[in-house]
Amino acid sequence: MSLSDISAALLREQALLEMLLFKLESENLFLASGRGRWLPAASREIEAVLGEIRRCELVRATLVEAEAPKLGLGRNPSLRELAQFAPEPWDDVFTHHRTAFLEIADEISVQSTANKALAVRGAAATRELLDRAARERSAGTRDGEPAHLVDQVL
Repeated sequence: MSLSDISAALLREQALLEMLLFKLESENLFLASGRGRWLPAASREIEAVLGEIRRCELVRATLVEAEAPKLGLGRNPSLRELAQFAPEPWDDVFTHHRTAFLEIADEISVQSTANKALAVRGAAATRELLDRAARERSAGTRDGEPAHLVDQVL
């Protein structure tokens, strides 16, 4: 195990985070367009990527744990500590990895927040629609016409 193995694991993890962002942006498009049919599939894909990220994190943590004592670090050093104590050129390599991780983490956070807001609004709109349909159904009509949930949705 070596610093190059750690860097390769970090590159793999970064690629997975990019894939997660892509999946979140796709989910956002489905939410924004009201295409709820595809939300379960989008959620499954997000969960699959998250599972891969967890596996990759475990590999990276194992590699770092093996290499950290050689750099005079404790068992679970941060990426910042790894960059501080790694010899050249690895100090710059790990600094770049850290910067990339911070940037993608910010993007993922923003996208996740946007998706949650859209999902909450969509759920509220669905509840409102169903409540209104139930009220109209119990009244028996809608604007003088028979009330049908299908008509309301369409």
